[in-house]
Amino acid sequence: MSIEVGAKLQGKVSGITNFGAFIDLGSGKTGLVHISEVSNGFVKDIHDVLSVGDEVTVKVTSVGDDGKIGLSIRKAQEQPESAGKETNHNAKKFQHQNKEPRENRTRSTQKKSFSRSQPSNTKEDFDSLMSSFLKDSDDRLTSLKRNTEGKRGGRGGRRS
Repeated sequence: MSIEVGAKLQGKVSGITNFGAFIDLGSGKTGLVHISEVSNGFVKDIHDVLSVGDEVTVKVTSVGDDGKIGLSIRKAQEQPESAGKETNHNAKKFQHQNKEPRENRTRSTQKKSFSRSQPSNTKEDFDSLMSSFLKDSDDRLTSLKRNTEGKRGGRGGRRS
């Protein structure tokens, strides 16, 4: 029996790990279903969804050169639902196309609120802000040095 990508197969859960489940596909072939491919929703513990001996339908997602077979339970179940999902996807695209471009969305009112009428004051404001920042930064560094200086030494305490 050759296993090809995209094929749907019946299998039996032969082992469960924290990252997925091993599925026995028959004729000595075993594949892995990653925990993210078990269900459409979030699966915290795979034991809540599968147990050893369960019969499952899987879809082959990959076949490695080294013989590893990647499987998906989630993709095997999605086929009947995909037609409905495509129409929703197209409807979302249509809604997105009908929206106004970002530039036209209340942009003109926002620009007015941020405009500055006194360009000569901005340099003085910046200079004063910068000098107050530098002074504050110097004070903080000095107090930090003062408080950590004594904690570095061993027996002797502070030395001058």
